[in-house]
Parts: sequence; C-alpha cells; structure tokens
Amino acid sequence: MKDRSRQTRSYLMELFQQHGFNPRSDLGQNFLIDINLIEFAVRAAELTVDDIVLEVGPGTGGMTTFLSEQAGKVISVEVDRNMFALATDATSHCDNVTLINRDILKNKNTIAPEITELLITELAATLNSQLKLVANLPYSVATPVITNLVASQLPWQRMVCTIQLELGEKMVAQPGESNYGALAVWLQSQCSVKIIRRLTPNVFWPRPKVNSAIVSIWRHDGRGDKILDKKFFQDFLRRLFHHRRKLMRRVLVGMYSKQLSKTDVDTLMEELGHDAETRAETLDVPTFVKLGNKFCEAVRAADAKQDS
Repeated sequence: MKDRSRQTRSYLMELFQQHGFNPRSDLGQNFLIDINLIEFAVRAAELTVDDIVLEVGPGTGGMTTFLSEQAGKVISVEVDRNMFALATDATSHCDNVTLINRDILKNKNTIAPEITELLITELAATLNSQLKLVANLPYSVATPVITNLVASQLPWQRMVCTIQLELGEKMVAQPGESNYGALAVWLQSQCSVKIIRRLTPNVFWPRPKVNSAIVSIWRHDGRGDKILDKKFFQDFLRRLFHHRRKLMRRVLVGMYSKQLSKTDVDTLMEELGHDAETRAETLDVPTFVKLGNKFCEAVRAADAKQDS
C-alpha cells in the first residue's frame, strides 16, 4: 500500500537532510506535496491493469507508488542518480515498477531508443494494453517529452501531466491569441488538449516561481491520419511560427526558396483561399493541416524533379 506521508513537505525536507543533498533547480525538481492533487492526476488518467504507464521524473517516487496500484506496468525514467536511489527505495515493494536511470531524451527531437524499445516490448506482452504518460514533468523537459511522444510511432493514448501553466496555455491557445503558435497547432492537429487543474506554487516543495497546471491530452487517431508527413509538418510549423508576425507568403518563400518560386508559393496559397496579406497566427488548425500537406506535396515533387 502507498504511504500517504511520503510526499508531505516535512517528510521530504527530512529525507533530503538525511541523505545530505538538496533538490536541483536546474533539473526542475519541484515535488508535488498535495496528495489530493496526486490522486486527482492519477484518476484523470483512467488507468486499468492493462495500461502501461510512462512516468518521467519520478523524483522520490511519491506519484510512482500511486501509479503502481492502478496500472499493469509502470516504466519510470529518472535522470538524477540521487532521485533514482530515493525512488528505488520508495518503490521497492512494487513488483510492477521498472525504474531507469537515464535521460528520457536522446536529443531535443527524439525519445531515447532504449525507452522506446522497452515500451514496445511491454505493450506487445500485454493483450489490449494502452500506453499512457502520467507524470509531474520537470519544466525543462515538458515540451520535448510531450511533443516527441506525439511525433513518435508509439501508440500512446493519453497524457496527464503537471507542467508550467504558461506552457499549458500555449497548448490550448486558439487562433488570434497571443499564445497561439506551433505547439498549439502541432498538438491540436492530432489530440484534444485541456487544462484540468491550475496549481499555485504552494502545492510544491521547493516552491517554483511560476504557476503550474495539470493538463490532459488524449489522442485522436482520425486527426493525425489527415497529416501527410508528420516530420515535414512539425518542421513546417516550427519554421513558419518562428516569424509569426511576418506575412506568411514572405516566410514561405524564404523557407522553400530552393524548391519553390514565388509564383509557386502564391499558387499554393491561392488554392486554399489565402492571399499575400495572410498571417500564420490567424489560421485555424485544419487550415494548417491542409496548407502543410499542399507544401509537402509541392516540395517533394520539386526535390524529385531536381534529383532526376
């Protein structure tokens, strides 16, 4: 059974004092000390014994023990050796928890192959299994972990994560809003995203300087299937929104100057009803998918022609 006292502020302070080290701010080690919020996040994931849970940044293992009671298997990845040791101790009685001491990311654009392969193996071993990410994500890796999981071939179904509130607001932003950008379009083109709880700094120890949020992200296979090439589309969005205030035509001409002429760009935009005055920040997600597919086809054709 999980010990509800293990995640209180006083317990954690004493634990760190006993071991002679402190939480590392450079790794975003801010621990959720409100047990009710931990249980809320775990409930929101709607776990079953068929589920394989990926947890990133278990810290002292406080949430991990909750996950182990609901899921069939928990794969928990911790980069810090000190935290890995504490989490190992906290979950020593959990026979369905695998702790891995390494960075979840191979690089900023890729989840570590070791983790991907392990998840695939675990999913194959359990009939009707589902992959879910449930974690109090360190702020420093929240964006790459979520975006790279969406970009991967892993058959994930849901994510319930604690992240920085500002990041959550970027994820759910709509056209015309100041936070609307590549992240919102990338996620919403394939998922439903919702902020399900806003959190103040006092529910963490040490207290962060910003507000946080618990977000729920669930997959819609039908949406993602409409994207012709996800790798192209992700790059398309990143580069386009890098110059979000500029006129979209000008940005696109610069992005694909080696493959497409200005006339080519004008033609592609006109086919979707856009003119030279259109700005990226005004377009909705379905429009971006159509635009990305158009440019993907045109760039592929131009590259093929140059290679022939």
